[in-house]
Amino acid sequence: MEKDYLLTIVTDPAFDLHDTGGGEHPEVPERMQVITEQLRNSHFADQIRYLPTRPATREQLLTFHTEGWLFRFEEQVLSGRTYIDHPDNQVCFQSYDIAILSAGSGLVGVDAIEYDPGSIVFCQTRPPGHHSEPNQPYGFCFFNNCVIAARYWQNQYNRRRVCVFDFDAHHGNGIQTAFEEEGETSYISIHEHPSFSYPGTGWAEDKGIGEGKGTILNLPLPPGAGAKHVYRLLPKIRDFLDSIQPDALVIGAGFDAHRLDDMSGLAFTVDLYRHLGVFVRELARDYTEGRLLSILEGGYYLEKLGVCVEAYLSGLLEA
Repeated sequence: MEKDYLLTIVTDPAFDLHDTGGGEHPEVPERMQVITEQLRNSHFADQIRYLPTRPATREQLLTFHTEGWLFRFEEQVLSGRTYIDHPDNQVCFQSYDIAILSAGSGLVGVDAIEYDPGSIVFCQTRPPGHHSEPNQPYGFCFFNNCVIAARYWQNQYNRRRVCVFDFDAHHGNGIQTAFEEEGETSYISIHEHPSFSYPGTGWAEDKGIGEGKGTILNLPLPPGAGAKHVYRLLPKIRDFLDSIQPDALVIGAGFDAHRLDDMSGLAFTVDLYRHLGVFVRELARDYTEGRLLSILEGGYYLEKLGVCVEAYLSGLLEA
């Protein structure tokens, strides 16, 4: 019997409970709501199935994070703190539990792909993850969702050569930390140049260390860069994957490079996100037998976030 869905969304209403204090903070629950509303009205709405997330286990979190960070995170939210280390990292009483659920979304996604090869899976989740380091939060991120999903793919299904491709406007410093000294994992990042953008990492010269030399591909862009700049990078990504030969792809799908999102100086368009969807689906077909998992990272301009996500998913579906 042919399945009656083309796209799987992993999400949970509980993500709304991570309260960042409102006001001027950009990482708000409304991010989930605008995506949900946009997808409900999309031309592929009747071909979506929704799966709930599940909490990542402590053992799964510890594949990247330290025991000390887990204890400190939990203690600080339970003590009533409103942020950890920096006002960017706003928390509430439920934030520890919600971050564990967010980290678990990629695990559900990996299971769905392994159960149904070639599935298109998008984790609509918050808080995001790619800035978080083993022992501390950065840039709204507490647990590194992409890294935890990659480790799970390795440990649970023996897909050893996992590549994370991150097109968020900001460099995923935490992902690079996880992979830069390893020979099996790899990381590709398109982001605004670190001279101009948070967190100040992701230089083109950073290509990996020791056994990981040659496994990091940083592709920084100047402020104002848009589609023509990105299109020039795509052959470099293919050349990189030719050398890496990954078993699985995890996409850090950030949408804060849109030209109206004031979190970066980049000038991506809605159609560029559609094109990126086509491109990464083609990469998965050519290199990983279709094993492709997308996890939401940034994207903060609410009037365009849902539209950009829909465009990216349309690209995945049409490729």
